[in-house]
Formats: sequence, C-alpha cells, structure tokens
Amino acid sequence: MTSRSAAGAIVELGAVALSRAIHARRVSCAEVMAAYLDRIERLNPAVNAIVALQPREDLMRQAGERDADLARGRSRGPLHGIPLAVKDLAAVAGLPFTQGSPIFRDRVAGADSLMAERLRRGGALFIGKTATPEFGLGSQTFNPVHGTTRNAHDPTRTAGGSSGGAAVAVALRMQPVADGSDHAGSLRNPPAFNNLYGLRPCYGRIPQAGPDLFTPGLAVEGAIGRSPADIGLMLSVQAGPDPRCPLAIAADPAVFAAPLGRDFAGTRIAWLGDLRGHLPFEPGVLELGRAALADLAAIGCEVAEACPAFDFEALWRDWLVLRAWLTATSLGPLYADPARRALLKPEAIWEVERGLALDAGRVAAALAGRSAWYETLRVFMRRFDFLAMPSAQVFPFDAALPWPKRVGGRDMDTYHRWMQVVIPVTMSGLPALNVPAGFGPEGLPTGIQIVGPNHGERACLELGAAYDAATRWVERRRPPLLDGL
Repeated sequence: MTSRSAAGAIVELGAVALSRAIHARRVSCAEVMAAYLDRIERLNPAVNAIVALQPREDLMRQAGERDADLARGRSRGPLHGIPLAVKDLAAVAGLPFTQGSPIFRDRVAGADSLMAERLRRGGALFIGKTATPEFGLGSQTFNPVHGTTRNAHDPTRTAGGSSGGAAVAVALRMQPVADGSDHAGSLRNPPAFNNLYGLRPCYGRIPQAGPDLFTPGLAVEGAIGRSPADIGLMLSVQAGPDPRCPLAIAADPAVFAAPLGRDFAGTRIAWLGDLRGHLPFEPGVLELGRAALADLAAIGCEVAEACPAFDFEALWRDWLVLRAWLTATSLGPLYADPARRALLKPEAIWEVERGLALDAGRVAAALAGRSAWYETLRVFMRRFDFLAMPSAQVFPFDAALPWPKRVGGRDMDTYHRWMQVVIPVTMSGLPALNVPAGFGPEGLPTGIQIVGPNHGERACLELGAAYDAATRWVERRRPPLLDGL
C-alpha cells in the first residue's frame, strides 16, 4: 500500500513529470490511481469539482491493466495511466453526459467525442467528469444537476466557468492536467480565478465534430495545467489533423510536448489593458495585471501600453449576435419542446430567443465584423510579437451570486458583460494563454492573457514557460486546502 507521504508526492507531480515516472516504472499506474482517488475523497466534497466519479474498484482494475501493458513493453501514449475527469460538455463513452442540464440528468454517452477519443487513445484513464454550468453558459460553475463548484483558494467564492470544475480539480491536485473548452473565456477565467495556466488554442488546432464542419464557431477545446509544459503534453494528444474535420490544422502535434525553452530578449508585447478606458474593472485587478508586466520585462521582453483603434462596443454587439445565433442553433430543438423549455435556465432561453429573432443579414454583418477585427489585429501585430490584457475584470466573487450585476461603478446589462475582456480574443481566433498575475488584498487570484499570432500556440506556451520560471506563482501560493496534506 502506498504511504500517505508517497501518495502526496505522486499528486504533486505535474503531468510531464508523472508521465515520465510512470513510463520509467518509478511509480505504478495503480499507485497513481489510488493517490488521486484518495485526494479526491479528501478534498472534492469541499469544492464539488469532479462529478460522476466512477467506482474505485473499476478504476483500480483499469490501472492494473495499464501496469500490465507496461510490463509487456507497451505504452498507450503520453497519458498512459494518468487519471482524467473530462469536462461535462464532452461525451465520454459509458460516462454520464449531462452538460449540467436537468434535461439530460440521466443521459450516458454512447460514444466518445473526438477529443475524448484522442485522450483515450493517448492512454488516459477516465475517472469521471468535471463540473460545468448548464450548457456551459456563463463563467460561474453551478447547475441544478450537480450544484455549485467552489474556488480552490477560497471555497466561499466562485471557481469561474465554464471550465470551473476542471480548474479546481487541477489546482487541488485531484488530477494533474485537465481538458476544457472556451467560448467566452472558459479556458482563461477559471485558471485566472484559481492561479493556474489555461490555453485557448486557435480554431482547428483540436478538431471538433458537429453538424456543420465548415463554419468556424466561437468555441474551441484546450487544456488547463499547473505549468505550460503540462498543457503542452496534453495538447500533443488533443491536437492534430483528422480526416473527419476539413478545417483541422495539418501540423504534427508532437511539437507541443517538446521542451519550451527560448530566449525572449527583445520580444515586443503590447499591453491592451482596459481597451482605452472602454472596460470597467474591480479595483486591484488592472493594477495586478500591470504589475505582471514587470515580470515579462525581467525575462527580456519590451512591453508597451498600446491598443489598436477599433469600435469595441460594435465588436461586443457582433459577438452577442454570433453567440445568440450559435446558441439558438444548438439549443433551439430543446426550446421548441415546451416541457424541455421549462427546464432551461433563463439565460439559455434569453440567448435562444434572441437568436431566433435574427435574420441572415445581421448574422452576415457580425461575421464581417469579426473578420474586420482579425484584420485590424493582424496589421497591429506587425509591431508586436504578443498582446497582453487581463483575463478577468473582477476577482472571484461570492459563489452564491449568479453573476456580478455591477463592476467598477457600471451596471452590467447582460449575464456575461462582466467578462467582456475575453471577447476580443474569442472574436480574433488567436491563441491565448492565461498566466497567473498574483493575488489581491483578500487573497484572491487573478491572471492575464498572453495572446499570440495565428497558429502561435507553441509561442504562447514558450513565453508562459519563461514567465512561470521567473514567477513560480503556482508553487508560491498554494490553495489553503492543501495545507497539512
């Protein structure tokens, strides 16, 4: 039996180190599984990050099978024997697939999603799901099926969303790395709220199936980790071309698992800040973001406050149109059934009704606005290698609050206006990496987004790795729930 101290050492390993230890047979897959299940048993009741946890005996049996594979000289991939709970917006064959909705409270997935298929093929062991808000709507993780997920650093506060369960599970070492998805900051806001790294990749980097294979939407899948290297390992499994997805990026994903060392002397970064005063912030958030720029300068970067000229309110309106259009497309059939409509949360109904009221001309204009914004950034980034801006406009707020109604003295007119800072990146299609930016006076974390050029995910991870080596935020400020473990 693995001792408590040995189990604690196992869960402290990042994904890269854990994969190496498993493949070198310094630890067994069974020891790894037992260590993580023990950690989940101790901490998950306080935060509700992992849901639909599978029976221990089944998971230990699967871990034993992975050990038998290694004894025969067979590795299934970089994630061989690594326990993973998958965000409950992605289907995993044989596991509950509720999407946080009472409509699907009892649904079990019959097949893997494309991403889950790759994680399985890469050797991961699926232990359950991570919590998400209903249909991923909103950056606050609560739903009527599983309840509220709580912040790793202060369980009275929100975990963020929609990858809130994933972020908290990683922060509390209940799994070494996690998948997630991001439409409006869901791979940036939860890592910022839980002192982690989170990567939103470009469209097509991780292939996604769906009824329309040819129109890039607004959501992408990605990863959350305690280091950029751990995210790179995960991305090396998730990414890569697929003949079922015609817009998938045709590049070898193994590059993301390669060492991330790089010299950043003279690297030019533009700090967009509050978009020329357009965005309100809770006091302290913007200041911590600016303070993080000194850490980027310390590794050789040249940081300047600069922002492209653009109508950011028009960009917000275009995003609202596309958000409503896409939500109505996906949830419209549920809305059309009165019995199911009664089970949708008000924000979902609001989005669908707005989407159903749109005409083709308005959608086309919003798509053109998105393209104009991309072109503006493409030209602007001739002067800069990266952009940087806050990942959130507020610190983690009360977990009982559905969403902040007022920020920086301004009323919020929608359930997602308080996270408007993430929308310019979503609308650009560029990759972005949340990096920790420190803690406010109440001990609550925040982060900044490092935005790279198109298809520049590796560049974001490289800069993130240099920043991580300089700051060590994840290890410097561990969640208090880990004290004494």
